[in-house]
Amino acid sequence: MAQPESLAELLNGRRAAIDASWPAVGFLIGWLTFHSIWAGTAGALICALGVVVWRLRRGDKPRAVLFGLLGVCVAALIALRTGKAENFFLLQLLSNGASVLVWAISIVIRWPLLGVVVGAVLGQKTRWRRDPELLRAYSRASWVWVLQYVIRVAVFLPLYAAGQTGALAVARIALSWPLVAGCLAVSWWVIQRTLPAGHPGLRQPVIAEPQLSGPTATAADQPA
Repeated sequence: MAQPESLAELLNGRRAAIDASWPAVGFLIGWLTFHSIWAGTAGALICALGVVVWRLRRGDKPRAVLFGLLGVCVAALIALRTGKAENFFLLQLLSNGASVLVWAISIVIRWPLLGVVVGAVLGQKTRWRRDPELLRAYSRASWVWVLQYVIRVAVFLPLYAAGQTGALAVARIALSWPLVAGCLAVSWWVIQRTLPAGHPGLRQPVIAEPQLSGPTATAADQPA
C-alpha cells in the first residue's frame, strides 16, 4: 500500500481534539476556583473565544470555528438555565450517544462514516465505495470509532448521573485528544492491515471496469 499520509494527517484530528478540550479546561478552572456555574461557564467561553481567535488568525474556515463556539454557548446556556453544573456536559453526553448509533448504522448499511469523511476530504465523492477492498477497510476501521464513542458514554453517564461536575470535566479533557489520537492510530492500523498488498491507497480507489457480456460484447470483440 503506497499511501504516505496517516488518518491523523488527513483529518487533522488531534489538533481539533486539543482545541475542543480547552473549554472543558476553562470550565474546570472556573468551577474549582469559585464553585460557581457562572464562573465555570465564563471560563469555558473565554477559552472557546481564545481558540476561535487563534484559529482564525491561522486561516481556518470561519464556519468550522464558529460551529465549535456555538456548541460551547449551547452547553453553557443549558447549565445556566437548569442551574446544574453537570448539565454543561449534557450536550457532549448526548452527542456521543447519538454518534454510537449513527456510526454503527452507517457500517451496517455499507456507508461507513470514516469513508464518507475521508472521501470528502480527498474530493472523491462516492468513488471509494466502488472499491470493495477500500469499502471493507473503512467498515472495519469505523468500528474503532464506534468504540471511541462507547468509551466516552460509559465514562460520562455514571459521572453525570452522580452529579460529579469536576470529574466530568476531567474525563472530558482526558477523553478528548488522547482518545482521538489513539482512535486515529488504531483505525489507520486497521485500514493498513485490511487493504491487500499492492493496493495504491486511500487516494486511488481501485474500481473494476464493468465487463460487457452478451451479443454487444461479442460484436464489439469482432475484428474490424
